[in-house]
Amino acid sequence: MPDSIFCPKCKSDLAYPSDNLMVCPECFHEWDPQDEVETTNAGNKVFDANGNELQDGDTVLVIKDLPVKGMPKPVKAGTKVKNIRLTDGDHNIDCKIEGFGAMGLKSEFVRKVVG
Repeated sequence: MPDSIFCPKCKSDLAYPSDNLMVCPECFHEWDPQDEVETTNAGNKVFDANGNELQDGDTVLVIKDLPVKGMPKPVKAGTKVKNIRLTDGDHNIDCKIEGFGAMGLKSEFVRKVVG
């Protein structure tokens, strides 16, 4: 039995195989592990404000002034951010902005620079 299969519904580690499915004895959820892998890979896409898909290493522009806690001035609209790194969570872009340092941005407030 694979030791890294967790129930996608309740996160229990007691799931066991039954025919081609996995079954969770805690919440009785049944699922196909192959479908889970495809769903997980498809869910990692991040899009900018214009609907363009973002990738690690892209360059983006901030599209509106963004206030930063603890800083006297906001990140101004039009600020270019190079070499972004995508992450999971609410602020799904990790980056370094000159004058501000390392921070997280939401993809809905940036647009991809093409070319």
